[in-house]
Amino acid sequence: MSESSTLPPLHMRRAAFDPAPELTELRDTEGIRRVPTPWGTDAWLVTRYADVRAVLGDAERFRLARQDLVRLPGAPKMTDEELEKLRAGSLLAHDPPEHTRLRRMLTPEFTIRRMRRLEPRITRIVEDHLDAMERAGSPADLVSSFALPIPSLVICELLGVPYGDREGFQHRTGRMLDVSVPAAERVALQLEQRAYMTDLVTRIQADPGEDLLGMLVREHGDDLTINELVGIGNLLLLAGHETTSNMLALGTLALLRHPDQLDLLKKEPERIDATVEELLRWLTIVHSGTAKVTTTEVEIGGQRIGAGDMVMCVLPAANRDPALLPDPETLDISRGQAGHLAFGHGIHHCLGAPLARMEMRIAFPALFQRFPELREATPDAHFRSFHVVYGLTSLEVAW
Repeated sequence: MSESSTLPPLHMRRAAFDPAPELTELRDTEGIRRVPTPWGTDAWLVTRYADVRAVLGDAERFRLARQDLVRLPGAPKMTDEELEKLRAGSLLAHDPPEHTRLRRMLTPEFTIRRMRRLEPRITRIVEDHLDAMERAGSPADLVSSFALPIPSLVICELLGVPYGDREGFQHRTGRMLDVSVPAAERVALQLEQRAYMTDLVTRIQADPGEDLLGMLVREHGDDLTINELVGIGNLLLLAGHETTSNMLALGTLALLRHPDQLDLLKKEPERIDATVEELLRWLTIVHSGTAKVTTTEVEIGGQRIGAGDMVMCVLPAANRDPALLPDPETLDISRGQAGHLAFGHGIHHCLGAPLARMEMRIAFPALFQRFPELREATPDAHFRSFHVVYGLTSLEVAW
């Protein structure tokens, strides 16, 4: 995609918090439609909740599509060997059995029980950033002072990545996920990030610590190549700070713009788990997850689709499907209903979901308790329209 493009691909389009009207209309009429993609091929957009669950839950008939950055027009040519090196270790680049092997090694580190051990440290990190905001005084950019640094510090400590390196990797991942950036630059940044992680993993192999990458080296060093360790580190680092940070910023804005919901949460703080689930559903910051390719002829939503066709799921539209729950367009924290697709579904369901939930469950109440008069300082929040992970570039708040 060129920088002059005025609109992101159809599956990424939003109207502030909502899926773009054309996506809502597609879900409520046809349900599925063939559209062009940035990779030069057409794909079927699937928008209804039941159909999206069916696609994501069937890893046999819907395999991962190879829609890497390097396949975009303008990207540099790479050999098959170079491509495999880039994909090594990434859960989002593999189906079973390879995906099963990698995930089995990582799952024990992301159980709810393991995440609870992190709770005191996450609480301390949140309080430290609130202290810094308070000292600096009102107004503040919530993204740079709160929403971005907290998940970044948490994932850096969990993985064993030096927090001092955050500016470099945040810049690289932010540009890599921006579809308006030329493909050649995005690939160059991907290779730069890979070189960074390769150097870090090499140092960890020489002296493994108690962090996640150190654990993988100690316990699975004979089962994982250095390329796989690098791929695991890069994916967890990117996913660990990009997703939760955008949920914290966008979720805060959603609550500020729905004062009745915020008041209810303040009066009944025990609703925080339900609030997190409703914000995840209503905002759905990951547009589509991984693209799929059919392995055989299939039928989705009454539409016959041939083998070898690309399929993309529109998660925000699916999570606002009236078939999922009543009045889906309304943000209502009294629902507390799980079953949404914000973390995906099936074998690629987000590994870090327990960590993301814990960070939000701690951060939202702490923010509003510290600053009960928190409000938007300016009415023009800046949405990240071209990013693979939706969110805000900045959010000026006052108290």
